[in-house]
Amino acid sequence: MIQPTNFLKFYATGMLSAAVASLAAGYFAWRRGRRTATSEPTAQTTTSPPAEPDHTQGIVRRTIQYFVIPLWLAAGLTDWWCHRRTDIEHTTGLKETAIHLMLLGEAAIPVLAGLFLEIDAPVLSLMIAAFFTHEATAMWDVTYAVTRRDVQPVEQHVHSFLEMVPLLAVSLVTVLRWPHFMALLGQKTLPAQTPRFKREPLGLCYAVSSLGAMALFEVLPYLEEAWRDWRANPGRWIPPKKLPA
Repeated sequence: MIQPTNFLKFYATGMLSAAVASLAAGYFAWRRGRRTATSEPTAQTTTSPPAEPDHTQGIVRRTIQYFVIPLWLAAGLTDWWCHRRTDIEHTTGLKETAIHLMLLGEAAIPVLAGLFLEIDAPVLSLMIAAFFTHEATAMWDVTYAVTRRDVQPVEQHVHSFLEMVPLLAVSLVTVLRWPHFMALLGQKTLPAQTPRFKREPLGLCYAVSSLGAMALFEVLPYLEEAWRDWRANPGRWIPPKKLPA
């Protein structure tokens, strides 16, 4: 029987290896595009592929903006509430909260890229790599949490959303940028370009409201959690274990 620590190592190694492979695919897609642009600057094959019909892109984009992102925010806030109910400051403490902040940072990479950058093969590879890294960190989080804290069924169910919602988001972005995903797989060569802001921005109002919602419903609650951890056990990464009654 595989021990939990060994499974964690296998799982984390697999996820991180997939993240590295994704970044490597993005780099090689960019290199192929650079060579094509240099050798055939006027060739028709170097032009951007035709976009999907506008109505399809609009539906998928609005699904990400107004369903996937709010669902992620709601799941993150619910997870914070579950930690508060199970007395995280006296059980797993600052160590688990630090892992939660890592998870938040990893999830923020594809969100910020999707908000502001034109998504080509390298950016898409970064988003996919962030998902795999998030998966490895999530497994580390739960493996540690169950050793010292009661992870109840509601929280376990919330975790399923926190893992699958990023996958849903990256999958929908991949559908929107399918030619660039094919470039990651080596099935297509597209002209390489330096990272740049979106040609069609999502709008200042949406960007500001999204960043504000992330700060209000994700960043601030977990900073408050870290403050409670520190206040309960100043200077301690892990609280002392409670003695059995």
